[in-house]
Amino acid sequence: MKIHDACGFTCTFCHNEGTPVAIDNRHRVPGDFLSTGPSGRMSIYAATNGATFLPAPVPDNDEFTRALLALRDALELTELHWTGGEPTLHPGIAKLTKLAVDAGYQVGMTSNGERGERVIPDCAAAGLDRVNFSIFGTTAAEIVEVQHARFRNPILAQRKIDALNRSIAACEAHGIKASANIVVPDHSHASRVHRLLDEFSTHLTVRLLMSLDHGASSIEAIERILTERGAVAEAHYITAGGSNSRTAYRLPGGRRIYFKQIRPVRLPSTCTGCRFNNETDCEEGFYGVRLYYDRTTGFQIGVCIQRMDLCLPLAEFLTSPLRTEILNLRNAEYHRLTTRRAG
Repeated sequence: MKIHDACGFTCTFCHNEGTPVAIDNRHRVPGDFLSTGPSGRMSIYAATNGATFLPAPVPDNDEFTRALLALRDALELTELHWTGGEPTLHPGIAKLTKLAVDAGYQVGMTSNGERGERVIPDCAAAGLDRVNFSIFGTTAAEIVEVQHARFRNPILAQRKIDALNRSIAACEAHGIKASANIVVPDHSHASRVHRLLDEFSTHLTVRLLMSLDHGASSIEAIERILTERGAVAEAHYITAGGSNSRTAYRLPGGRRIYFKQIRPVRLPSTCTGCRFNNETDCEEGFYGVRLYYDRTTGFQIGVCIQRMDLCLPLAEFLTSPLRTEILNLRNAEYHRLTTRRAG
């Protein structure tokens, strides 16, 4: 769930969960949304993905609870994951977490760590289970490289790294599981992976993500890094009905590290005929459902960040063939995978 749009980073590769950057497009209409604007922030698909609304902060009220309960029952859900923008900047993040936990969800969050130190204690008390920290660089110079040209400030970048370390420490202090996601385009990025493993908290579970833009060179680089660290594969995890998969490795000291990849999963009907449905243009496949808050019409359900024109209002989604298609795909693949495992 994208709980709001604000973020203190200006990463040049950000997809912003498919929605336009709200502050740059507040005076624009659908069909005229910008991928980037005066804020320096980026939403790489916004000019081409058919987005029809601007995101707004999710309200921490009964409307939100009703939406969670309806989705839980309609899709047999047990997990909810906060995204943004940067979730820790939402003023009601702890209350939203409590409402979600009370609705029966295990709750996680993806964060850059910029405000985690302040909100993680309250989120832990509300029942937050885990935080996936997105690591854009392990030094100020590395972070500067991926920011908009107007915001390449090493002093500010170092403050971001310091805030990240404090957020990781807050997770450890309050019993929240923490992991670090780092994209590895090629082997020239190996040093930042080694630095992450050697210099950051051992409380972090490290997850190496392949770069969709770099394909084979990214996979080769990650495999080489794992070999350099003496990692041994232990298990392979697949999300039935979604494109997420990961392999778990054990390092010599006992620490776990994961290699996360995207599987070519498609919705059988919805993805048929899509202009992106090929080996090169579909970058995420069907990853799962996303819940958004439209600043004019309320909750929206999305199934693809490259095809935001597929979004449906929540009430319409609940009775749509799309809901049935998602459930059938998940159940069919779960049956196939468990049958194969049993065999």
